Amino acid sequence: MITVVAKNVLKSGTKETVLALLDELIALTRKETGNIRYELYQLDGAPDTLCFIEEWASREALAAHVNSEHFQRIIPQIAAYKVSETPIEIYHKIR
Repeated sequence: MITVVAKNVLKSGTKETVLALLDELIALTRKETGNIRYELYQLDGAPDTLCFIEEWASREALAAHVNSEHFQRIIPQIAAYKVSETPIEIYHKIR
């Protein structure tokens, strides 16, 4: 199993625009083969900091997600609303 933590810090006042884009991404991603969990969180006390916690059955399922039409279309649109690029962390379950 693969777990992904993807943090996004948004420009002030853009969260609602980004959430509208993410609604489609979330709905389509949850239907993907190999997706176990795909949830969006907001950091307490920091309304412009959003974080995806994702679980995938395999690295291949994650790769298919990253290469999907909806990911390739929506993620670049969101980049315009981010303060800066933030690292995406990928974890492998060991226990």
